[in-house]
Amino acid sequence: MSTKIRMALVVNLLSLLFSTVIIHFNQNTVPLRSFKISENVTYDCIDIYKQPGLQHPFLKTHKIQKSSVSRPELKMQTGKNETSNKRKIVCPNDTVPILRNTKEYVTNSQMFAEKHFHPLSADSPGTHIAGVRSSVGPFRGVQAWFSGNSLNVGKDQVSYSHIYIGSGSENQVNYISAGWIINPGLYGDQRVWTFGFWKGKDGKGCYNTACSGFVQVSKVIPIVEPYDLKTGVPGWMRYSIHQDKNTGNWWITQLMKDAPNEDIGYWPKELFNLLDNGANMVGVGDSDKCYGLRIGTVKPFHRTHLGFFFNYGGPGGISCGV
Repeated sequence: MSTKIRMALVVNLLSLLFSTVIIHFNQNTVPLRSFKISENVTYDCIDIYKQPGLQHPFLKTHKIQKSSVSRPELKMQTGKNETSNKRKIVCPNDTVPILRNTKEYVTNSQMFAEKHFHPLSADSPGTHIAGVRSSVGPFRGVQAWFSGNSLNVGKDQVSYSHIYIGSGSENQVNYISAGWIINPGLYGDQRVWTFGFWKGKDGKGCYNTACSGFVQVSKVIPIVEPYDLKTGVPGWMRYSIHQDKNTGNWWITQLMKDAPNEDIGYWPKELFNLLDNGANMVGVGDSDKCYGLRIGTVKPFHRTHLGFFFNYGGPGGISCGV
């Protein structure tokens, strides 16, 4: 696994107030509308109450939450503009965009979910990570502003930039991450994609909407979406993962500079058994074992009123690529 994406991040660790089952489902719900983004990428506008995410056996009695009631007032406080995807998807009211899954995509997503590396797992040979994290929780949210670049990533490699929250107890792990990823083996191309990943109380993992569990709420921003970035021109985005204090659900929100923030969707609390009262750890990537990164000792790494700002990425070497 390779982490080649060059990123600049501003991270706020938010102490907010306050089991995945892989299911082979057939997308046989008749969509009210469909959007073909590219040759192999189509989104169907599915009734929000009939979306595949609700087919998870842990969600049989789950009541959909359409917005994060207790979301903190998160603002884009940076001069960098977020990357616009020139909104190609606008589903009708009470429908949500769901990526049309192929059998190959579902199969590959299961394979990569089993191999997904996260900071709560054991070290994995060939994996290189740089970042910052905190494990003095409980935490109920994390947000980051980060960039990604178009790269040439091999089919057996993965490159991603993400934020994450998680808790571990003995041999159990609950984990949620979201951000940008280049994964030709999963998506079949070299584009940068947004993604969401979670691991629940049954010990299995899941990407996006390849299996049930994640509840899509936004009608314009899907949890998984390709971005066509030009070589040498970084794309910028700001995400927040936070727990709604009223419901316990874990929301992902895209923060906007010149528009209202958009709640993309959430991972229901029923999927987890170690995240009821926040997470033990939050962060971006991993810390102080890759590319010579040392908190507070590398010049480009410094703390601002927004949080921690630093650069990392490939090819890197011992200088984190800065």
